[in-house]
Amino acid sequence: MRAHEIMSRGIVTIRPEAPIADAIELMLKHHISGLPVVDSTGSLVGVLCESDFVRRTEIGTGHERNRLLAMLLGTERLAGEFLKEHGRRVEQVMTRQPVTINEHAPLEEVADLMERRHLNHVPVMRNDRIAGIITRSDFLSAVAGPLSRASSYSGDDNQVRRSILAALARVPWHPVGLNVSVKDGAVVLRGAVKGENAHRAAIVACENVPGVRGVTDRLCLQSTHPDPEDDYGGGDFVSLQMEPSMLDDEPL
Repeated sequence: MRAHEIMSRGIVTIRPEAPIADAIELMLKHHISGLPVVDSTGSLVGVLCESDFVRRTEIGTGHERNRLLAMLLGTERLAGEFLKEHGRRVEQVMTRQPVTINEHAPLEEVADLMERRHLNHVPVMRNDRIAGIITRSDFLSAVAGPLSRASSYSGDDNQVRRSILAALARVPWHPVGLNVSVKDGAVVLRGAVKGENAHRAAIVACENVPGVRGVTDRLCLQSTHPDPEDDYGGGDFVSLQMEPSMLDDEPL
């Protein structure tokens, strides 16, 4: 997927010379956490964020610096803090030179950028104009689509089983001595895993295979032993790595 496929369009913007009271009213009215700031030519010059209002003298959260710390920080840093805490116009409070992304950027690149820079939103650009904005809630909507379209049981247990084996074969934490059986889309998963995360991940990998209706968890940690009644089909237990395959049960 690309950035333009999930971005919010028809975005609300504000001019840099506008009073911050107007900006706050817009943000509250439209339930947005980031307000792009554009100049008279339509060029993006900044973004006003909720975080820009965390330190404000109106609510008593302005910085209190002792003399020594003030000397260490320097006058430029202190002047910048004063602007943020006392500014009355958008241009005095906004975050300048905001991080942006091209509308054709892969969604993986957008996610990496937002995660790495701890961003709640990122403006999406078309040439030198803002075309939209991506927020974390846009990712929620993007994830919801594929989940709602998840395929139902296909009626082919063998295909479901092969898909599970293929999915687990691609990951380094797959269970040892994997034993998978499927009946009417219901999966029974046996084997040994090295830790709790690998345990949970194996279940999730199965649940994400199209056609799986449910997973019965018979996995055990490698430091423990399986219940005697599970005994992997009733045969003699030799080794999880060396477990012989059954007619409908191939080892990974």
